[in-house]
Amino acid sequence: SASYRRNMFLKKTLTMDTLNPQVKAVEYAVRGPIVIKAGEIEKYLEEGGTKPFSEVIKANIGDAHAMGQQPITFLRQVVALCTFPELMDSPSFPEDAKWRARRILQGCGGHSLGSYSASPGVECIRKDIAAYIEQRDEGVPSDWENIYLTTGASDGIMTILRLLVSGKDSSRTGVMIPIPQYPLYSAAISEMDAVQVNYYLDEDNCWALDINELYRAYQAAKLHCQPKVICIINPGNPTGQVQSKKCIEEVLHFAYEENLFVMSDEVYQDNVYTPDCQFHSFKKVLYEMGPEYFNSVELASFHSTSKGYTGECGFRGGYMEVINMDPEVKAQLVKLLSVRLCPPLAGQAAMDVIVNPPQPDEHSYKQFHQEKSSVLGALADKAKLTEQILNAVPGIKCNPVQGAMYAFPRIFIPPKAVEEAKALGMQPDMFYCLRLLEETGICVVPGSGFGQKDGTYHFRMTILPSIEKLKVLLGKVRDFHISFLKEYSALE
Repeated sequence: SASYRRNMFLKKTLTMDTLNPQVKAVEYAVRGPIVIKAGEIEKYLEEGGTKPFSEVIKANIGDAHAMGQQPITFLRQVVALCTFPELMDSPSFPEDAKWRARRILQGCGGHSLGSYSASPGVECIRKDIAAYIEQRDEGVPSDWENIYLTTGASDGIMTILRLLVSGKDSSRTGVMIPIPQYPLYSAAISEMDAVQVNYYLDEDNCWALDINELYRAYQAAKLHCQPKVICIINPGNPTGQVQSKKCIEEVLHFAYEENLFVMSDEVYQDNVYTPDCQFHSFKKVLYEMGPEYFNSVELASFHSTSKGYTGECGFRGGYMEVINMDPEVKAQLVKLLSVRLCPPLAGQAAMDVIVNPPQPDEHSYKQFHQEKSSVLGALADKAKLTEQILNAVPGIKCNPVQGAMYAFPRIFIPPKAVEEAKALGMQPDMFYCLRLLEETGICVVPGSGFGQKDGTYHFRMTILPSIEKLKVLLGKVRDFHISFLKEYSALE
């Protein structure tokens, strides 16, 4: 009877009241309520239920392979050889793949991908990354000891933020992030109880970063926190813009003047589609600004296996390069990394192939080059197509998708629909996206999950579906939007 009484009167130790409040504050729209709803509809259809559509099209997340993109053969060959070295004897694997796999395995304990590596990653992979960065940046020096492999770029971003967040009340760390932003940033800031400092990108100017807006945000934030770090996503997610060199110089000058740590999220560096745009790494621009800048601005840059032309999200591979960090703090960073032992070795191997791809004189070059060009060419076509079709719809305006893998169109939501959404206690664009999902089976993420200027509404959709599926998706969005405007009497 004692145990019966105990069960009657004692609540669980962990309840919504006792839960860590920072966890409650975390929101991550890319896998938020709308996606959970999409999953429920998918299940319902699988069980024989009927809807006005036959399948759910998930355009909510940059997951290339899930959308039908094929893996790059060479990358999979190298990782397969590393995972199952007996394949080294197989004639169906090319020598250039075997050579890379042998070299990676030599850097692994017991010559096995199943061993832990050093916390910053396998040494030869870190050296390959440094060589890749030097080549990418046309000779700007890169020290392999500044390279840390990470479990996807997200892990690196979280780690650096952990080092930076401190203080109480008005001395609490402020983190400057672009709005719209990738919600990893707002989620990390909530979880660490740091202060989010928004700077707004200029939608009318193709989502450009305006330096005056940085100063405005910084000055306003200084009244209630201590801004210590600025995050930049280039090419942009969800906004798809590619920053000009001049813009990057201005940001770095601002960081230098105000003594801010710079975090440059460059995971889409291979995804640039507009011919007159070019990817410039923050590190290269910093170097070209001269030693005064290059030897003082603290900069962490991030890259990943998940995007680019490989789309290998599931490997959770990535790296960061950290320059100008105080040596004692660097030791603390290594300590923090050592607590999580090491990033997955298969992800490290995949990252190695990305930074050390087949060279023109190697057997696999032709096929590799063909596959890479085909993926990036298709994405460029889909970027253009998406922008064109969306801009032809009354009440939708879409900036050019210069890079990355998303469109972030602005949608006009009639006042009556805004009222109805508010009455239901939800954001107007959430209401819009839920209706879109219910009526067409298309899953996109409301702009409110990324942040947007008050009174404007958007959604983010990926350009990853096959061109056939993308045309169907965009056609359905168009028809839905027009009937939505009619229903709320915005179209006479």
